[in-house]
Amino acid sequence: MTEPALPPRRWPLVPTLLVALAVLIMVALGVWQLQRKGEKEALIALYERNRAMSATVAYPALAPVPDAMLFRKSSVTCLEPVRWLPRSGAAREGGSGIRMIADCRTGAEGPGALVDMGIADDFAPPAWKGGTVQGTIVPGPEQPSLIERLTGRAVPARPMLVADTPAPGLRASAVPSGADVPNNHLAYAVQWFLFAGIAVVIYILALRRRLQR
Repeated sequence: MTEPALPPRRWPLVPTLLVALAVLIMVALGVWQLQRKGEKEALIALYERNRAMSATVAYPALAPVPDAMLFRKSSVTCLEPVRWLPRSGAAREGGSGIRMIADCRTGAEGPGALVDMGIADDFAPPAWKGGTVQGTIVPGPEQPSLIERLTGRAVPARPMLVADTPAPGLRASAVPSGADVPNNHLAYAVQWFLFAGIAVVIYILALRRRLQR
């Protein structure tokens, strides 16, 4: 008596399509990160050129700050500090401490200006009452979170001026540079490509095991 013929082995179409789609998405994300890497490198080069310029620009009153104005020299008149926003930071000549950031009133109305007046050893506000401040325009400390950016609810960060001359009793704050801007896109791209490769290897091993049964 002849044994019944075994049914032909079927290729799992739907799982293969799903894995292929996932791999394509991961590869596309890796390519996008490589593109972002080039864009970030160009942006950092722009910031370094801005730092090398000696000419001053008008302090930007509203956010967002154009990239062409970041890390440029500027000045602003602080009529009075409305409040102090202490943040951790580094001194220009080394060491760390508390950055004393003044949220200044610059007129009867308007958004005012953020001014980093220097590094303190504690949270006690300095006795500085305002005046004309010269310094470097940098991004403000209140940056939108990742969730806010992903959900489209991000509010552009206000600009901030790092004072060339600190307030009495404070040390000059270190001025950020373009090199401080994070550029991890190459590492992210490698991770996405690795994820895609691992997914392909795992699926091939699972598929071989299924077809050998």
